[in-house]
Amino acid sequence: MSDQEQPISEFKSKSGLRRIFSAFFYSIDGFRSAWINEHAFRQELVLVIVGVIVALNLPVTAIEKLMMISVLLLILVVELLNSAVEAVVDRVSLERHTLSKNAKDFGSAAVLLTFFIAVGTWAVILVNRFYP
Repeated sequence: MSDQEQPISEFKSKSGLRRIFSAFFYSIDGFRSAWINEHAFRQELVLVIVGVIVALNLPVTAIEKLMMISVLLLILVVELLNSAVEAVVDRVSLERHTLSKNAKDFGSAAVLLTFFIAVGTWAVILVNRFYP
């Protein structure tokens, strides 16, 4: 292999509709794995389901409902990315290392910031709606 050739993953070889269907099923596998292996994901998913039900039943505008639900879904997105980082770090090595700790802590901090964004969004919408 020359310096300019890069190895290509077998998963990147698909194209067209086959790639789209494969990507969909890989995503389903990701959700399933997160549900089975990640306690935080399960807890956050329950929170999101409850939050979506509450948001849909609140007397707020459609755009406010969308914002309230979107920030909850954002928590799940960031949690999935955090779990991916943790899985890669663990795959590389299970020994304690400052860089590994940093990577995991950065992911955790990102999830926490997303929670703050969600709480802030909900607070602004609810305060403005019920205490104008």
